[in-house]
Amino acid sequence: MFAMLFSVLLTVAQDGYKFNITKELKATPVKDQYRSGTCWSFAGISFLESELLRLNKGEVDLSEMYMVRSGYLHHADLYVRFHGKINFSAGAELWDVLNAVKKYGLVTEEAYPGIVPGEKKHVHGEMDEVLKAMLDAVIENKSKRISPAWKIGYEGLLDAYLGKVPETFVVNGKSFTPLTYSQSLGLNPDDYVMITSFNHHPLYSKFVLEAPDNWSMGQVYNVSLDELIEIMKFSIDKGYTVGWAADVSESGFSWTNGIAIVPEKEMEDLNDLERAKWSEMTKEEKDALLFHLNKPGKEKTITPELRQQAFDNHQTTDDHAMHITGIAKDQNGTIYFKVKNSWGSVNAKYDGYLFASESYVRYKTLSILVHKDAVPKAIAKKLGF
Repeated sequence: MFAMLFSVLLTVAQDGYKFNITKELKATPVKDQYRSGTCWSFAGISFLESELLRLNKGEVDLSEMYMVRSGYLHHADLYVRFHGKINFSAGAELWDVLNAVKKYGLVTEEAYPGIVPGEKKHVHGEMDEVLKAMLDAVIENKSKRISPAWKIGYEGLLDAYLGKVPETFVVNGKSFTPLTYSQSLGLNPDDYVMITSFNHHPLYSKFVLEAPDNWSMGQVYNVSLDELIEIMKFSIDKGYTVGWAADVSESGFSWTNGIAIVPEKEMEDLNDLERAKWSEMTKEEKDALLFHLNKPGKEKTITPELRQQAFDNHQTTDDHAMHITGIAKDQNGTIYFKVKNSWGSVNAKYDGYLFASESYVRYKTLSILVHKDAVPKAIAKKLGF
């Protein structure tokens, strides 16, 4: 029996997922956020870098940590104004990149790498705790008034951990400030919109997405679930990549295997499989097990109601932001979105990318970031732009 099981598993491993990429757009190299909760910045910057490629501006390496530092300035101001009653963590939303571009501009990675002293990669645990502790002390102080000095001290902490922002820097022999550099690139933050699909708000309205990392109270457009997927496919087909905020806590999200799927039948306790357990399984259970391991199979049908229920029950949470750069099909014809992650490319099955099935995207998308021109005209008209 064990030999039979080993043979079956070996066959699955050899078959595996076979992806045929039907549309792929240009993207810059995969980066590594490492031990920092800054996926929103990495995904947003990757999105903008692809926009520059689309606009024939060449490959540009923009600084993620400049966005993180800029975001922390806005975040701190709101946290103090709300008396500490909003979330304060490393997380943020994709629109916070656009907000930072508007106010603070952009700089290159070379000009502002933002590496914490003593580290080779992004390690932010201490910094995050220190920043929050300072702000909590400001809010809880017994002076009954807040001194304006706290902002100077706070920026000093950011300078100590991430480095001072250069007043000017040089690109291709020309000197820029962050704002003039941003203007030179020709990116207009107002050209982009955030879109989602939920039933607890009217369709074609805008609402503040109820997610802990939405401390900036950003608004999203609401469309039907079918329209959300239509926008994503239309965008890729027309040459525009997609910023993707999603829940990655599902058992079907496997970075090791480079896939994100929604199995029709969820199996529990699949580790430490025993021969007796295998022999007692029905054919359906065996097929489900093999599907979980490494073989394409049937997925759940995702309805707006199922999607809404998962969000309302906190089973769908605002976990991670990534960057969609293409569309593919597996050997069964199932559609997947090709997703650029920010967990590095070393030891990653698809060189830092993964493939998320349409079912997974329908189920676990929190919101998407797209260019206004990437929205089909009929839907754009309903949204009023």
